[in-house]
Amino acid sequence: MSRKAVLIPEISQRPILYSFRDVLALRTYVKLRNDASLQKIRQALGTLRYDIQECEHLLMYRLVTAGGTVHLAEPGQAADLAPGKANAVVHDLVGVLRPFRHDGWYVPDLLRPRRHVTVDPSIRGGMPVVEGTRVPYGEVAALLRDGVPAERIIEYYPSVTAAGALEAADFADYVDAMSK
Repeated sequence: MSRKAVLIPEISQRPILYSFRDVLALRTYVKLRNDASLQKIRQALGTLRYDIQECEHLLMYRLVTAGGTVHLAEPGQAADLAPGKANAVVHDLVGVLRPFRHDGWYVPDLLRPRRHVTVDPSIRGGMPVVEGTRVPYGEVAALLRDGVPAERIIEYYPSVTAAGALEAADFADYVDAMSK
């Protein structure tokens, strides 16, 4: 039996680029991790892929945690993907988008990770940008890191406010801290 990865990036190249659907699937995985062990999630995804031959993108499935186990929820039925007992808690897309805590870490809202930083899949392929612009947060953060005061960012990007620049830098610091 040929085994494929559970989540293969939709945009397959080096460096690996994840699509917006990939990011949602990864967040779903982290959200499930709050209620089920890594082993149970791996077992559930293995069952999904190899035992019941469901090979669509992970985001296409509605996964439910129940007392430390994972179920595949479909209209009118649920398949137990990893043995366990308890009441089910559905992780729907709305919960995955909202901020949550995982192992003491704060995972921000996916579509609005900061008050002035937003994510829209139709703008720059879902790259976080300063609110109301197409300016990537990382470019603004780089200017601040190079010593440009927040009030002068407007000289480089007329649509970016000082508040937007500061929050872009704060989000960049968060991303850097998470990647270490």
